[in-house]
Amino acid sequence: MKYVVGVSDMVVSAQPGDEIVTHALGSCVGVVIHDPVAGVGGILHYMLPLSGADPAKSRANPCMFGDTGIPRLFEKAYEFGARKERLRVVIAGGAQVFARQDFFDIGRRNVVIARKLFWKNNVLIAAEHVGGEMPRTLYLSVGSGETWFTSHGTRVEL
Repeated sequence: MKYVVGVSDMVVSAQPGDEIVTHALGSCVGVVIHDPVAGVGGILHYMLPLSGADPAKSRANPCMFGDTGIPRLFEKAYEFGARKERLRVVIAGGAQVFARQDFFDIGRRNVVIARKLFWKNNVLIAAEHVGGEMPRTLYLSVGSGETWFTSHGTRVEL
């Protein structure tokens, strides 16, 4: 089955035939996690770094923010049998698609919060493709753990 992750959303699966994709990662960041032993994988697509910017929205949708969405992604994967020490983590996005108009530097700040959370929780990022000015579409094959993104017709393995 193919699952599409919308902005401020996540999908976690333990079905080996599933593929998860999230489109239009501009300043947003996509986080992929995969546990090869449990056969669990998921993608989070968050748009803002810190939930303190809007606590009401954070309570309604924690996946909108990196600091609340990333822990939620891990918790959901644990429910399916994933273990932190086996997880492969990949991040992509955090671009400045409209470089001259991003006064708040959201893309860079989104990447910084992900790196900070992983570092503080002793989680290594296995691969990343962040920054720049390109939009990305991020994919995960749950069975194999294969992770890649496409941008402007080019496929890049992560």
